[in-house]
Amino acid sequence: MTLVDATVAGHCAAVWRHEIVPQLQAYIRIPNVSLSFDPDWKSHGFMDQATELIRSWCADRDIAGLTVEVHELPGRSPLIFMEVPAFGPHGSNDDTVMLYGHLDKQPEMVGWREGLGPWTPVIEGDRLYGRGGADDGYAAFASLAAIEAVQRAGGSHHRCVVIIEASEESGSPDLPPYLDALGHRIGTPSLVLCLDSGCLDNERMWVTTSLRGLVAGTLTVEILTEGVHSGEASGVAASSFRIIRRLLDRIENVATGEITLPEFNVDIPADRRAQARDTAAEFPEPIAEHLPFVEGARPMVDDPAEQLLQRTWRPSLSVIGIDGIPPVERAGNVLRPHTSLKLSLRLPPMCDPRRAIEALTKRLTDNPPYGAHVTFTGLESGPGWNAPPFAPWLEAALDKASMATFGQLSRAFGEGGSIPFMGMLGEKFPAAQFVVTGALGPGSNAHGPNEFLHLPTAEKLTGCLAYVLDRHSQRHHIDV
Repeated sequence: MTLVDATVAGHCAAVWRHEIVPQLQAYIRIPNVSLSFDPDWKSHGFMDQATELIRSWCADRDIAGLTVEVHELPGRSPLIFMEVPAFGPHGSNDDTVMLYGHLDKQPEMVGWREGLGPWTPVIEGDRLYGRGGADDGYAAFASLAAIEAVQRAGGSHHRCVVIIEASEESGSPDLPPYLDALGHRIGTPSLVLCLDSGCLDNERMWVTTSLRGLVAGTLTVEILTEGVHSGEASGVAASSFRIIRRLLDRIENVATGEITLPEFNVDIPADRRAQARDTAAEFPEPIAEHLPFVEGARPMVDDPAEQLLQRTWRPSLSVIGIDGIPPVERAGNVLRPHTSLKLSLRLPPMCDPRRAIEALTKRLTDNPPYGAHVTFTGLESGPGWNAPPFAPWLEAALDKASMATFGQLSRAFGEGGSIPFMGMLGEKFPAAQFVVTGALGPGSNAHGPNEFLHLPTAEKLTGCLAYVLDRHSQRHHIDV
């Protein structure tokens, strides 16, 4: 490699500690929840505030030829589009790298411990607490810092395009129109770098090889037109909650958590099973050890490899919201007229979300018990993603990058979350190589209370990106 290791490490450390961390603290203070959670996001102005904070910092970077633009199509959330021309002796404008992140956030969630809060940045040791710092506020800053590090350390990179969207936490509904509108400027990337994933520990660079998809919707059961005294109606009129329980039993084995609809299940590829076994064998403890179980509770499966496959290649159901049920302290003896559940189902990487949501809707709404009125509305879906095999140059680059920054070889694993953008890009650029990575490590708790970013991991990961960018520019000239 032509990069000067000390320059990369020193630059990343200085930029993170003196510039990025203060910007992330300001970013955390902005309650820019994604459009699904704030239909009036435009009038509230928080998304625009976050966009401007990131735009202004990026525009001031000392990067040769950098341009920074904010695009906003009618009725769509904004998108930051940045271009950097090729740099160094091996750089070419005929080849393109795309770097991706997002700036919208999940809502507050309850359960933040004393002294912490979603919009209050707090640094404790190596951790920066607050909503969105780890998912995914750091991505824009780290992407430009990595490009800057390449240039400072005497390396090379091909033309870079950086896209920071603002609808990812809602399933990226606004992204496809931007990809179409800017397609002539994006070009055909041969490498995609995404900083919206996680890591199983903070000791090396972790690369995500698969992502689950997602289908979601609101299931509502109505049995009465108004609430009735339970002494009068119970035993005659069915409880809407019991009906909704029966409907869920149509799609989930309540004893095991298995999703029984065939449209939700796929054959797990042999290489992904082997990867899970290898990772479980090397990893010091099962992934369940990092979950905040109450005392005496245990995971659904004990085998470490099976835990990885459960999280990454098998469908699962979560009930993430409930309407129609009063809080305990306000609950009277009334048979309630209706119950609504917001359902979120994770899909295996190669599962077709369109077929899945059609099958799910039919199974939940056909032939409702007792003639109740059943609807499944507000449907959302997004594809999963299974990475193409790493090219030899990329496999070598990932290991060299991880060794240079963390002192350990890189590792690959499947991730249980969703990044809809990856599925879109996988279809749009089938020949591209993908590096999906991130600093969401054990306990980081994206989407939940006490979300934090592990700062040393993010700093080192920035250095890893610099090495991959440099190696990519030389991939046709070096012996892997």
